[in-house]
Amino acid sequence: MSNVTQTKKKAMFNTKDMTAGSGKIRPVLDPGNHVVKINEITYDQTPYDKEAYNIVLHVESEPVGEGFEGFLTDASDETSPRYEGQVGRIRMSPWPFKDATLPSGREISRDTEVLKAMINLAEVLNFREELDMIEADTIEDFMASCNKLFTSSNGSTEFFNVCIASREWENKDGYINNDLYLPRMNKNGVPYEALNKENSRLLQFNREEHVKPVVKKNDDNVNSFEPTNGTGSDFEL
Repeated sequence: MSNVTQTKKKAMFNTKDMTAGSGKIRPVLDPGNHVVKINEITYDQTPYDKEAYNIVLHVESEPVGEGFEGFLTDASDETSPRYEGQVGRIRMSPWPFKDATLPSGREISRDTEVLKAMINLAEVLNFREELDMIEADTIEDFMASCNKLFTSSNGSTEFFNVCIASREWENKDGYINNDLYLPRMNKNGVPYEALNKENSRLLQFNREEHVKPVVKKNDDNVNSFEPTNGTGSDFEL
C-alpha cells in the first residue's frame, strides 16, 4: 500500500458585509475603506442648532454582483429598481459646519468652510472649472447647485476612494447603528481621493481610531451624537 499524502486547497472565508441572520451581503455601507460614487448631496440643518449644518453625501458602492439585493431607489414604490451597490449617508465632517471662534481666537466662517469643502471635492472629482461657474445668492442655493454638479442628476458616475469613520449609536430596540462621517485629514493622509492616484495619501481604516463605540443607555455617561464645541473646519491641516 503506497504512502500517499493528499493535501486540500485552503478555502478563503470572509464575513465582511455579511449579517448573522441571512448570510447575505448587507445593503448598507459599514465603516472602512470603500470605493463609492455620490447619488445626492444634502445640506441639512441640525435639529439642535438652526445655525449649524451638515453636508451629507448619499453614496453608493460599486455594483456588488450576483445575488445582491440592494435597497429600493424609491422606498415608496415597490416596483422601483434597486441600488446595485451598498448605500450610506456620510457626513463630510465629524462636526457640523457653524460659525465659531476657536480657543486661539481664530474666527471660523461656516459658509467659507462649506465652500472649501466643495472645492476639495471638486478637485478630487475633476469638477473644479464647473464648480467655479456656480453663482448663488445663498449658501443653500449654492449647495443645491453642487448637488446637481456632483451627482447622477448631472450624469456623473465618478467613483472615488474613501475612508469612512463612524460614531455608533443605540436605537430604542437596543440595536447598534452607525452614524457615518469622513474623518479629518491629518499628517497621515486624506479621507478621500481619486481612484488610481499616484502616491496615494488615503487614510487606511483603523477601527480603534475611526470608530467611536456606543455608550450604553444605562451607563453613567451619555453618548453624544454631536460635540457642542466642534465645527466643520476639516479642510485645513
